[in-house]
Amino acid sequence: MIDRKELGSWMEGPPGDPEYVPGSALGLPAQGSGSVAGFGRRVLSMLIDWTLTVAISMLAFDYDPLATLLLFAALNVLFLTLFGATPGQFVLRLRVLPVSRRTPMVLRALLRTAAMMLILPAVVWNRDTQPLHDVIAGTAVIRI
Repeated sequence: MIDRKELGSWMEGPPGDPEYVPGSALGLPAQGSGSVAGFGRRVLSMLIDWTLTVAISMLAFDYDPLATLLLFAALNVLFLTLFGATPGQFVLRLRVLPVSRRTPMVLRALLRTAAMMLILPAVVWNRDTQPLHDVIAGTAVIRI
């Protein structure tokens, strides 16, 4: 028989260290410049990038779904490789920073974008508030 106490502990979420600071395992500060970006700013930056991509697709490709998706991927890879941030991240003062391994940024950008396009890695996050596509690429989105 399931005890009410067991059900309550399940509803409270997985056990964790209440004093753990997201980003500390990556060597990032708890707050301010260089700290891990929050969920809201990350989603808003992606929406800005998607809006820009849709506008370009409407002008150049008659809003073809495949063209829009490829433009979004190209925008991510190009801007992350050249500037370390997409246009939406620039606006919100965010940057993609390498946090593990010694891999050129172009490979990180390709890995990160390919994983993000699969959707599932973008919605699975670790305790450092790092989505799976960032874990795969060895990157973190930080505040600047």
